[in-house]
Formats: sequence, C-alpha cells, structure tokens
Amino acid sequence: MRFMTIVKSRETGAHPSPALIEKIMKLGEEATKKGVMVEMGGLGPTALGARARLANGKITITDGPFTEAKEVLGGFAIYDVPSKKDALEWTRRFLEAHIGLWDHELEVEVRQMMDGDPSEGC
Repeated sequence: MRFMTIVKSRETGAHPSPALIEKIMKLGEEATKKGVMVEMGGLGPTALGARARLANGKITITDGPFTEAKEVLGGFAIYDVPSKKDALEWTRRFLEAHIGLWDHELEVEVRQMMDGDPSEGC
C-alpha cells in the first residue's frame, strides 16, 4: 500500500536549520534503505508558485503568493508500507525530528494512494 504524507503549516518565511535538514535526510535515507521510501521533497514558497482552477467550464491561473491561505503545503513523502499504521509510524518519526529544531506548528495529513483500477478503490 502506498501512502502520501502531506506536510502543512503556516508560511512564515523561515527556513529549516541545517540540523533539521540533516535529521530529515537521515530519516529519508533510513526509509530508503528499508525499501519503504518512494519519494520525498520540500516545496518552495507560494510566491514562486501558481494556482490553476477550473470553475464553470473556465480555467483561471493565479500567481502566488497566496496570502489568503491559512496553511500551505510545505512538503511531502510517499511511503510503500504494509499498512496505515506503518505510514503513521514514519509520520510520527518525521514530526519527532522537528522537536527542538522547529518552532512553528506542523500538521501532516496521511492519505492512502489509489493504485491500479480506480473502480476498485484504494
């Protein structure tokens, strides 16, 4: 089963410290060696992005930053693990890596990915 973890937080302009980056990279290396990490990455500020929206048959594109957003996506990881419980354990470890090194709130959404035929569910 594959799960995507989606990191959400307020956009503060703060950059992770080298110590935090090192902890996250080590956790990613461990997950890769165990064969459960598919991909991970951080996202740049919304000022460098854009939003595309389809509404009433019309597509609109809006450049960032997204000042109206309370939370933004800050990063992601994709794990290939036997269960949701395993995905939650890796998520817990990711959050623990931030303790003492990151003073902003984080939320991580854990979602099972749809694989194969969409009519068969996840």
